[in-house]
Amino acid sequence: MRVFVLRARAAPTDSAALLAGVGGDIHSEILAHALMNALFVAQSHRADVVVHLVLESTRDYSRTISFDSNALRELGGFHEQALLARIAHALDASIGMGKEESRMVEPGITVRTVSFEKLVQELAVDHALFVMDRKGTSIREQAFSGNPCFLLTDHLPMPKKSFNSLQRLGATKISLGPRMLFASQCVTLIHHELDMRET
Repeated sequence: MRVFVLRARAAPTDSAALLAGVGGDIHSEILAHALMNALFVAQSHRADVVVHLVLESTRDYSRTISFDSNALRELGGFHEQALLARIAHALDASIGMGKEESRMVEPGITVRTVSFEKLVQELAVDHALFVMDRKGTSIREQAFSGNPCFLLTDHLPMPKKSFNSLQRLGATKISLGPRMLFASQCVTLIHHELDMRET
């Protein structure tokens, strides 16, 4: 199982604001692009992939929207508009939820009111954590086994205190090269590297 966590610090938990933020300062489109590249390949979708989108711009609790490729059904397409519609639907389904509650939105899609920190603590129990860092070990030199979990951010960098917390959880810093890349590009390169090792 490959797991991706996208920490979207600028993404609002209000569905209307999320949809209105495409192309603006919020850059809501980042969520759709990362989701598309994580779940889909030409004429099909990937098996054994889970994507957690953590939306943090909120008045109450962060929303973690999880997509399990093995359980997903029809998403209405894999284009930006269709994927953002699924995310917005999950946000609407979360209205009224208390802290650290969970709700199944539809097969393969769950929304939870948990923070990035809480989610990663849970994942650390049975996943090897990897966080993107240009100064980290090259992905080509890094060994992977079991259930790797890759931690990404939107256009707002990971806070320094988060790196310290992740280090305490055993997260390994890995690099995809000297350039800062979009989260969706990171997902594609990670999949490619792991795919090549399976051939």
